[in-house]
Amino acid sequence: MVAAGAALGGISLATAADAQTVVDLPFVNGQRPLTAFPQKRPLLQVTPRPPQLETPFAIFDDGVFTPNDAFFVRWHLAGIPQSVDASMHRIKVTGAVQRELLLSLDDLATMRTIEITAVNQCSGNSRGFFAPRVAGGQWGNGAMGNARWTGVRLRDILTRAGLQSNAKQVQFRGLDGPVLPETPAFKKALDVDVARGDDVIVAYLMNGQPMPLLNGFPVRLIVPGWYATYWVKMLAEITVLDHVDDNFWMKTAYRIPDTPAANIAPGTTGFATIPINKLNVRSFVTNIADGATISAGSTSLRGIAFDGGNGVRRVEISIDGGRTWRNAILEQDYGKYSFRRWNARWDARPGAYDVAVRASSNDGVMQKATPIWNPGGYMRNSIETYRVTVS
Repeated sequence: MVAAGAALGGISLATAADAQTVVDLPFVNGQRPLTAFPQKRPLLQVTPRPPQLETPFAIFDDGVFTPNDAFFVRWHLAGIPQSVDASMHRIKVTGAVQRELLLSLDDLATMRTIEITAVNQCSGNSRGFFAPRVAGGQWGNGAMGNARWTGVRLRDILTRAGLQSNAKQVQFRGLDGPVLPETPAFKKALDVDVARGDDVIVAYLMNGQPMPLLNGFPVRLIVPGWYATYWVKMLAEITVLDHVDDNFWMKTAYRIPDTPAANIAPGTTGFATIPINKLNVRSFVTNIADGATISAGSTSLRGIAFDGGNGVRRVEISIDGGRTWRNAILEQDYGKYSFRRWNARWDARPGAYDVAVRASSNDGVMQKATPIWNPGGYMRNSIETYRVTVS
């Protein structure tokens, strides 16, 4: 079903390759080396240990699916296995279940196969653009990717184990671990009704191939429409809880203001919070960068849009900074969780323009021009604008 193992060949994650090129992202302290880690082409290195690697944005113009070797990487803990033998890997299912399980990948192969196309987006994607600035990894817009994920429904695993009547949440843990004993292990949890949804899967293939070790080989949790913090990599433990998970990564970390759009005014204190959950609607131009100079004449504009699973209803473009809008053409629909590519024609005449793009989802939500703000630097989805000179 999957390759027998994946390894980093004894190469330290901290010194996987020498930086060859430096890229400047358009915000303070935005200089990033392009670094090639094992199984990866050169990506923008946010941190080397634990590895945080961003996809160069131009790659999103190449197609609707993000190549495995270009897919962004985000780990929270530095204790990442240097290699994993898939034939020996087991997923332990315990807690408020009728039967404890120890599942191999061969066991998963006996279950019904499911394929889901879904965007995996870091909660802090675009954090570097927050103003005032906030703490955390200063990502540009490339902490996201779209792939075809193949595996088995989590629901089928839970059904095989049998949930007890008091089951409330399902907790997940991977093989990564803390360097210091006082650092809390990375664990995430979903309500039982979410965990048992049709589209939540334990995946062993990514775009038809075993996923790179840095993206979670040999198996990872896929929670389509939800932020990547829940997509636990190197999944090793599934624990059914009879209570709401109060571990650090649920009770303290990855929480957003319990306000519309998770938005508060900078400096606000004492606000209620909830765990981050579904993606919000976003869109980008992919073939023209901010600050670009292009030739006059008939010009193609193209890009991507996505949301948290309602599906993209409309994409609009503007060449006058948002004063007027017209519809773009939506291309093939690969499913409600996928990137949706779009295109438009522009009769570009000499001058300076502010090209903007906005998307609306099928539930009626439209991107807004004013950026949100919260102290976690999460869920940025304001309208993207690109200054373009036509010569």
